[in-house]
Amino acid sequence: MLEGLRVVDRTTQIAGPYCTKLLADAGAEVVSTPPIETGGLYEYLHASKRVGAANAAAADILVADEPVDVAALWNDNPSLVVVTITPFGCDGPWAGRPATEFTLQAACGSTATRGLPENPPLAAGGRVGEWLAGAYAAAGAVAALRSAQRSGVGEHVDVAMLDCMTVAMTTFQPVFASFMGWPPMRGTGRAIEVPSIEPTADGYVVFTTNSAQQFESLLLMIGRADLIEDKDLARPNVRFKRREEFSAAVHAFTRPRTSEHVLDEAAAWRIPAGPVLDGETIPSFEQFVARDVFVKSPSGRFRQPRVPYRIGGVEAPAFTAVAEAANVDWQSRAGGAEAAWDLPLAGVRVLDCTAWWAGPAASHVLACLGADVIKVESGGRPDLMRFTSTKRPGDGQWWEWGPLFHGVNVGKRGITLDLTRREGVDVFERLLGTADAVLENYTPRVMDQFGLGWKRVHEVNRRTVMVRMPAFGLDGPWRDRTGFAQTMECVAGMAWMTGFPDGPPVLVRGACDPLAGVHAAFATMLALAERDRRGEGMLVEAAMVEAAVNVAAEQVIEHDLTGALRTRSGNRSELAAPQGVYQCAGEDRWVALSVTDDDQWRALVDALGHPEWAGGLDQMDARRAAHDQTDDQLRAWFAARDPDEVADLLSRAGVPAEVVLPAKDILENPQIRHRRLFEEEVHPVTGTNPIAGLPFRFSHVDRWARRPSPTIGEHNDEVLGEVVSPDELEALRAKGVIGEGLAG
Repeated sequence: MLEGLRVVDRTTQIAGPYCTKLLADAGAEVVSTPPIETGGLYEYLHASKRVGAANAAAADILVADEPVDVAALWNDNPSLVVVTITPFGCDGPWAGRPATEFTLQAACGSTATRGLPENPPLAAGGRVGEWLAGAYAAAGAVAALRSAQRSGVGEHVDVAMLDCMTVAMTTFQPVFASFMGWPPMRGTGRAIEVPSIEPTADGYVVFTTNSAQQFESLLLMIGRADLIEDKDLARPNVRFKRREEFSAAVHAFTRPRTSEHVLDEAAAWRIPAGPVLDGETIPSFEQFVARDVFVKSPSGRFRQPRVPYRIGGVEAPAFTAVAEAANVDWQSRAGGAEAAWDLPLAGVRVLDCTAWWAGPAASHVLACLGADVIKVESGGRPDLMRFTSTKRPGDGQWWEWGPLFHGVNVGKRGITLDLTRREGVDVFERLLGTADAVLENYTPRVMDQFGLGWKRVHEVNRRTVMVRMPAFGLDGPWRDRTGFAQTMECVAGMAWMTGFPDGPPVLVRGACDPLAGVHAAFATMLALAERDRRGEGMLVEAAMVEAAVNVAAEQVIEHDLTGALRTRSGNRSELAAPQGVYQCAGEDRWVALSVTDDDQWRALVDALGHPEWAGGLDQMDARRAAHDQTDDQLRAWFAARDPDEVADLLSRAGVPAEVVLPAKDILENPQIRHRRLFEEEVHPVTGTNPIAGLPFRFSHVDRWARRPSPTIGEHNDEVLGEVVSPDELEALRAKGVIGEGLAG
């Protein structure tokens, strides 16, 4: 689909190469910087690319992992899309501040949310933030390209990894706090979900009980119907406080049974559940085998996941080995179109039939980029994300106080239609005649039961793109099983990499939802561009689990190459020493430190005042061997010091170090404020609150959110009035096919 697109990749590590991998996978010609080092991960990220030098003046997109002179680039190539991926963005008080994945997780509030109070705060394993940044950069790149091709005007897509990790890993905590009046909180607030990852006779499984029905079904499955009457247990915070008692009840059921047995029982009860897999077992997961998700790398040395989406009628290019190309002689293109710049998706209409987080996160990206996104709910069964409310049922319009709902539904218009009734389907089909795309993320059977599968959608409007986001895919033995972010983290191996060496796997807590969403948004934009060329819509399948496994592939690659099984290492890393979180003065206050090279170590030793114990540790191998002793010394040094002062001191010295920030306090970060990541939502029910926009800036855009999230059925008359007469609208309202507010 991107055949003929020219991309210059001047990046290393993960984020930039993953951005350009997504472009190469879609057919773009990518010329990459010669590698600093090679290996399985490099092969995976650079398949189908060429290595050499290319002139950005003749390119369509330039991707860099440091600030560049954008104005000078535009002098030579006015329509160039420039993508920069840096830890904090290209300007602001923290621009250029030293950082690693580990310290960014602390700075965005993610580390503070994870773990048990008796243990230190825990970072997520697997460098998930870098992969997230690459995915968002790719979405920003294809969006900016759409505008540049129409107008002839280039764009700077300024991607900050801190922003990406905030949006994907902690974005809702400040919204929760704002809705609740910013109550004081002691300490980091770290916790684990109860239930979550539980032991079985032969491994681990994960349960997800995001709804009251799912939790009640779990109690019935484990034979503890008596606990249904314990209303306190229905509250996640109470379950966490009573975790030993509750976990004992769950383990009495899971420990004597195999994982397969437990998962079959969970499927029968419609409880989202999955196995906890690792680098050895991921490729043999029966759903992946049935769908041929893993393929041989071009070198044949390891297996890698295929492209994480399918677009009907478009053959994905086969992966090819990275090729040497000393110089690429691109000829400059003729001058492009000259028109006023507009948002990439201006004029595009999307019917949004998604719920919870992953699907709405995809349509949120599209809405921010200019699409008219119409959220379709039912008054009797709205998006259940509304029910994660800061108000109790019965407190006025309590369903409008769901912070998670607001976080991914700003910028949309909202209607209600009961699609279980023929009248509702009829109106939906009329509206479908005006739509460029339809998004849905139910299990595959749901849209088919409504009579709104791909065949019918295509019959009604042959130009409409239909994007389906099932948890596990449209076919295969797990086709009809439900799944949430927690399920994906475990199936893809992210949870296996998170936790302390002597403890169980731990959930990453949420990243897979926006990860799936941004991959689906990327695929949607590809399909819309292809539709514009062909004149005909197509089916897009973007399975949630396949996005997750694409960004967690490193452990599979390493196991195939070496036989080594990567596993949990707490807060340590093979890429840094010392690395850890260290408690400071004050109640439950910590600093994350990550020393990745010898220069940073020398800077740290200078800041410490050249203590005697630091002698002989100038080399990384020596520091790894002495990590326990070094930690003892660092704990003593940090213990009496203020965390904010220490983090600033070390950062100024060139050492990556950040306060382990409570997630709700991310709004206090001066760089986040400077970049305006959080924008004010002025809502008719909840008032004015901070809501995160997209985690990248466009030079042409001051604000991403152009309207508040919709109340239930708020825009029925406005939207449905385009296809239904006023009298028919009133008749539909009288029958309960449409309505405003929560029905019943």
